[in-house]
Amino acid sequence: MMNKKIWQIIGFGLVMQTAQAAVEQSASVDAFIDKMVEQHQFQRPELEALFQQVEIKQKILNAISRPAEGMPWHKYRKIFMQPSRIEGGVKFWRNHQLVLQTVEQQYGVPAEIITAIIGVETLYGQRTGGYRVIDALATLGFNYPKRSQFFLSELENFLLLTRQENVDPLKPLGSYAGAMGMPQFMPSSYLSYAADFEQDGHRDIWENPADAIASVANYFAKHHWRKDEAIVFPAVAEGEQWKKLVSKGLKPDQTVADLKCHAVYAPDHLADETAVKLLSFEQTNGENLWVAMHNFYVITRYNHSPLYAMAVYQLSRAIKDRYLATQQTTKGRYER
Repeated sequence: MMNKKIWQIIGFGLVMQTAQAAVEQSASVDAFIDKMVEQHQFQRPELEALFQQVEIKQKILNAISRPAEGMPWHKYRKIFMQPSRIEGGVKFWRNHQLVLQTVEQQYGVPAEIITAIIGVETLYGQRTGGYRVIDALATLGFNYPKRSQFFLSELENFLLLTRQENVDPLKPLGSYAGAMGMPQFMPSSYLSYAADFEQDGHRDIWENPADAIASVANYFAKHHWRKDEAIVFPAVAEGEQWKKLVSKGLKPDQTVADLKCHAVYAPDHLADETAVKLLSFEQTNGENLWVAMHNFYVITRYNHSPLYAMAVYQLSRAIKDRYLATQQTTKGRYER
């Protein structure tokens, strides 16, 4: 049984709650330790000592209650479509050109998409998060009932990966949600998709850009990215019939023929039977319509938000355009 000190630490975030709530919280922690001991052969004294050092943070609970994906598109877009982030992507691409080229050939995921993911997530590794991952996952696992099951599962996976990688579980830093490293992998994603590009026995997504790049590409490949296929197209519509097609979910569950029946016009080269998803993005005046393809859906497997996927797509295009322009400028200098 856990001692009283542990109960008090785990219940730290429950300000002004009843004594019964604190007991319930301690029981949850004790049950979690039981699981780790019985299913994964952790040592109880070591876990009890570890949890005595875990801190429950109100800032984390505050942060998760106001995610950026709650913004309208025209505000969300401005966060990422900035000259500094575009130039940063070009610089990242140049600095890791050989790795990106190798990974693109191996996994079929374009360099600009990988670069944009890391750019959106952490500004190319500059903002990987300042919370201890174990604090974030424990705070949300034990004090955020809405998604407690998910975060307790991630806490379980985090302890497994730190044991596997021989890392002190109190050391890794990440986001308020426990996302880690340059690509902001959750622990379960790390265990499933993190890649060791250099084959040195370590999957270092915190300090090694090559491993981070390969890990993002592997994530997309395992989620069935289709090489050389389009991602999304702008669309136009007549009247208001298009609103009947805007539905929940992100998986392409409509066809181009469906769009035509509702006076929505996509590029002519798309066959009527092509699977698509009509998406609407809020602007200051009206809505922008886009026809999302399979690869757009794959981007949403990284973050289940159409705003996120569109930001990645548009940033990737801006980075690629700028990168190619600088390549041409450099080539022109050498040819003079």
